[in-house]
This record gives sequence, C-alpha cells and structure tokens, in this order.
Amino acid sequence: MAPIRIGILGAAKIAPGALIEPVKGRQDIHIVAVAARDPARAQAFADQHGIPIAVAGYESLIERDDIDAIYNALPPSRHADLTIAALQSGKHVLCEKPFALNAAEAQAMVLAASSADRVLMEAFHYHYHPLFDDLLKTVRGGQLGTLHDITATFVVNVPERDAEFRFDPKLGGGSLMDMGTYCVHWCRSIAGREPVVRSAQMQMGPTGFDLHTRAELDFGAGLTARIDCGMDLPFSARIEVKGSAGRLVAENPLVPQFGHRLTVELNDHKAEHRTFDRVSTYACQLQVFVDAVSRGVVPVTSGADSIAQMKVIDAIRALA
Repeated sequence: MAPIRIGILGAAKIAPGALIEPVKGRQDIHIVAVAARDPARAQAFADQHGIPIAVAGYESLIERDDIDAIYNALPPSRHADLTIAALQSGKHVLCEKPFALNAAEAQAMVLAASSADRVLMEAFHYHYHPLFDDLLKTVRGGQLGTLHDITATFVVNVPERDAEFRFDPKLGGGSLMDMGTYCVHWCRSIAGREPVVRSAQMQMGPTGFDLHTRAELDFGAGLTARIDCGMDLPFSARIEVKGSAGRLVAENPLVPQFGHRLTVELNDHKAEHRTFDRVSTYACQLQVFVDAVSRGVVPVTSGADSIAQMKVIDAIRALA
C-alpha cells in the first residue's frame, strides 16, 4: 500500500512533537506539506522541519490532490470548519483536542466524516500508551473492586505571551478546553459511561477565559469524579481511582514518556509500583491513525466518543 500523504494545518508549536517526530523513520506515512496564513511563516516552518511544501492558506492545502490526510493543529475555533472542509474534499483527519468549540460542532464534524467515509480521529494521544492500557485493564478487571471515586488533576503554568490562543475564549482558550478536556476524558474512559455534572466553578482571567476550573461528575451507581484543571500552577498531571478493594494512582498519564509511575494498592497488600516503556504517546497515537486509514481500525477517540466528550464540556461550562 502506498504511504499516507499528510499535510499539517498550522505552523503550530504542538506539531513537531505530536506528528513530525513520530513520522520520522516510518515508511507508511509521509508529511508532504504545511500551511499557514502567513506564507513566510509556512516556509520557515517547512525549512526548519524538512517539509517539502509550504502552502499559503489552509483551504489551499485542503484542496491539494497530493494529500490523503490532514493534521488539524489549529486552535479549537478552526477545528469544525476546516475539518469538515477536509473531510468533504476526501481527506482523513487527525484533529487536535478539544475536538470542537461545542457538542453541536462535534456532531456536524462526525456526520461529515460518516458521509465522506473518511477517518476522523481526536488526538487524545495518552489513551494509546501502555500506561493507560494497563490502568484500564486493572480497573475493568475488577482488581479495585466496585469503583466509588475518581480524582483527575491537570494543572500547568501557562505564561502570558503574544499569540497564545489559550488566553482568548473566542479561539477556544481556557483551562477547561485545554487541560480540563484531558481530565474529563480520563474520567469518562475509566468509568466507561457518561456522567451528570453536579457542580462546577470557574476562576476567570482578565480576558474572559477560565484560569482555573473545578467540577464534580456523577457517573451513577455510587461513582463520582472530581476534575481540577488550571493554567496558573506548576505542572501536575495525576489520576487517582478508589474502589472497595483498593486504589490506583497514575502520575503523569498525560506524557508518560517524560517520566511516570502507576501505583496499585489493594486492601491489606503492599503497594505495587509499575512503570512502562517510555515510548512516545504521540507515536502510539500515530500508529492507531495509520491503522485506521489503511486497515479500517476504528479509533476509540472518534465518533460518538468525541460528541459525548463535548457534551460534558458544554455542561460544565453552562453550570459554572
């Protein structure tokens, strides 16, 4: 099978780690082009990362007939319109999280993918790493007994600087949309069902974005979860799951390639500490995307999952 030819929308900071590095050395996917609104910026990015073609304008890249797939690395405000345009032009899409600005946009995107019979995958890279796979096997295998509590935390200090979209709510910025979307997805993935949002509080920043958000989710059957996300504290990414037979703590489930630990502590047993191969979460994600495009494998982070995820984000925002 011929290699998948992929183009990048946006000369974005996330693109090198999330796509450019994982693609290196692979024969089944090639980066063909990058697009930016500013032609000079597109060219500089292409030169820096060895990308053959620099394109002025996102639509121009989408319309190219030498592209099979698109990586949408733009701010959330450009996810829906450009992803739908790419799907309608016959391209597969790997779309950065958060998937959309709201659930209505997510539904339109998923419908477009279905109508075009193209792959549309949300880039929750953490989900495909061996650490999270082991976490889910531990939980679903019943080692912790009946689950009753999940706490998900992701905070990081985001410096204020020009062109930082996370400080602009119109672009889809804010802690809930950025850090919080991981917390929500961690909880939903572990629970295996959808929650009701019971409470939510936001600390607002000066331009109308949420600097820090906390929420409580009710998954029914005695299982509740709390999320804590912010742009105002030193980095911490952590999941704690408590059950009738013990508890589990995952330190840095976000990017375990930079260090991690999974601790399982069963009642009346010594705590067990687990570590895993430090393979990049983005490399794991890329393999799933390639398998989806070339072999029809359906990614977990696609379709109904992406719509349900945005519904929870919408509910937290509305209640707060």
